[in-house]
Amino acid sequence: MSASLYKQVEQLRARIRQYDYEYYVLDQPSMPDAEYDRAMRELVAIENRHPEMITPDSPSQRVAGTPLGAFRQVRHEAPMLSLNNVFSHEELEAFDRRLKDRLNNHSEIAYNAEPKLDGLAVSLMYEHGLLVRAATRGDGTSGEDITDNVRTIKSVPLRLAGKKNPARLEVRGEVFISKTGFQRMNQEARNKQQKEFVNPRNAAAGSLRQLDARLTAQRPLEMFCYGIGLFEGNLPSQHNELLEQLKRWGLRVCPLIELVTGVQACWHYYQKILNLRASLDYEIDGIVYKVNQQELQQALGFVSRAPRWAVAHKFPAQEEITIVNKVEFQVGRTGAITPVAKLAPVFVGGVTVSNATLHNMDEVKRKDIRAGDSVIVRRAGDVIPEVVAVVKARRQKGARRVKLPRRCPECAGPIVQPQDEAVARCVAGFACPAQRKGALKHYAARNAMDIEGLGDKLVDQLIDNQMVTRLSDLYHLDEKTLSALERMGRRSAQNLLAAIDKSRQTSLARFIYSLGIREVGESTALSLAEYFQFSLAALMQADEESLQAVPDVGPVAAKYIVEYFSQKHNRDLVDYLCNEIGIRWTESDTGDNTCDGLLSGHSYVLTGTLNSMSRDVAGQLIRAQGGKVVASVSKKTTALIAGDKAGSKLKKAEKLGITILDEQAFTALINKC
Repeated sequence: MSASLYKQVEQLRARIRQYDYEYYVLDQPSMPDAEYDRAMRELVAIENRHPEMITPDSPSQRVAGTPLGAFRQVRHEAPMLSLNNVFSHEELEAFDRRLKDRLNNHSEIAYNAEPKLDGLAVSLMYEHGLLVRAATRGDGTSGEDITDNVRTIKSVPLRLAGKKNPARLEVRGEVFISKTGFQRMNQEARNKQQKEFVNPRNAAAGSLRQLDARLTAQRPLEMFCYGIGLFEGNLPSQHNELLEQLKRWGLRVCPLIELVTGVQACWHYYQKILNLRASLDYEIDGIVYKVNQQELQQALGFVSRAPRWAVAHKFPAQEEITIVNKVEFQVGRTGAITPVAKLAPVFVGGVTVSNATLHNMDEVKRKDIRAGDSVIVRRAGDVIPEVVAVVKARRQKGARRVKLPRRCPECAGPIVQPQDEAVARCVAGFACPAQRKGALKHYAARNAMDIEGLGDKLVDQLIDNQMVTRLSDLYHLDEKTLSALERMGRRSAQNLLAAIDKSRQTSLARFIYSLGIREVGESTALSLAEYFQFSLAALMQADEESLQAVPDVGPVAAKYIVEYFSQKHNRDLVDYLCNEIGIRWTESDTGDNTCDGLLSGHSYVLTGTLNSMSRDVAGQLIRAQGGKVVASVSKKTTALIAGDKAGSKLKKAEKLGITILDEQAFTALINKC
């Protein structure tokens, strides 16, 4: 390969990258499309003749040629947090006031204000300037690897501009389809007599999750970047300076972002963008305000799974009027009977709505909702549609009052409503098909027994065909039976059976959570496992008084735990799963010790919310290194690991002089292994 040919190829790539930057980022193209096409054809022709010259960041390599079998799960190195919301000027003022109080400084705060796009959050990982991975937000901790699909988006550079790129940079942004692109897509679908997309967000989501990137490349996806998750180097001191740096690297940033000072300036910006909303070529559902100064962001920190220094100011919910045709009742996992309004289909909030939850009978009575009524239906973003109110002026004489059925609509079992609860329940338990479905879905969930491949539709088939009548039946399924089910082949059946078998080895906390005991979530399940020293027998024999000594367990949860284990069919199920099926966890719930006991002989207490991992994961990391996780602070405690919202345990540790580790210090300790 001659030096002149190599130079020619590099010049072509540079011209094409520059054009992409000018066209997709700056919206100021400097060459006609025909010239761009000629340059691309010339580059592709040379690379076809000399495949050894092809590089991953070449503009010709945006589209992968081989479809994926499935998306791979990837863990975010820094959590992709959600935002808290405000809905009024008063709530915005309260947010600003909280920040000033926390900072003990009542001077006006500078905010970076930007439209909140109604798209999909995506992270881009660059190493030494090259795009190496793209992932969906997922649950904030891990998402799906969509690198091949994101590489097809022209506004996403495969190589960052400039010569001094950071060693590692993770960029956060929103992928969307413009209104113009959406209309064009649907026109093409109509021309081909294909199904049209309902709204731009759904179209973008479907496009990003195509297993064949060649299909994604046909969709008009775009991306605006709004921040970073990981950066190796020195960060600019201001958020608006960071955005300017992103633009210099060739990343697209929303042109409507402004730096404003004070809450009144935030409100004026909100009003301005709200007035512009209809004229914009992309969907937005609010405004995001971020404290501009990075030092103040760090001082404010995080609460739960959201930063304290940022908030989303949502636009008013979109509402429409429609008719309640009838009210049906659905049965949940715990037997809860939920009234659901069956509506005359109405287009609201970007989707066609035909169902809306009515929550419970108290809510139905409070709003006086009747079959045949005209009602106001509200939907905002991804929020489940709700019936806001009845339009009484339109009520017809034949409108029928809604009555709670006496018998379960799924199993005809009795329905009861305790005096102290708003929710009525079917008391048939696992004999009710709807409750069996809910229980099985909960048992197989990722944060429970983690049975990959056991999705909702498959669960419905297993229950409807009476292949699973109790949880333990899951472990008696065979390949022949599963292969005969709809959308299940031999390979899928084998994979599912392997996942079911793998679930036999778990942690006690996961197993407790998987049982679906009311009021026992992940955190409570972990506290129970730790408090009873990983003895399921001790937990099953505990009374309400001893249970209330467990952190995170109050009188209501204690009552439900005792009630669950007092029922013979539940005790028999647990006994069968453990002794016959072989559900196992190690005595200390640690699994393999991979680190020669770095923390051996030390005990730790976890409190508050950790941002980079769950407390379950943190406990597993400690135990994997030989340490012990205990539920309460004492003089023997080595250290307290304190996340956000640390409460009484933190005060007790301070009083006893116990070492206190924040999340950063804990991570550094674990990384020493």
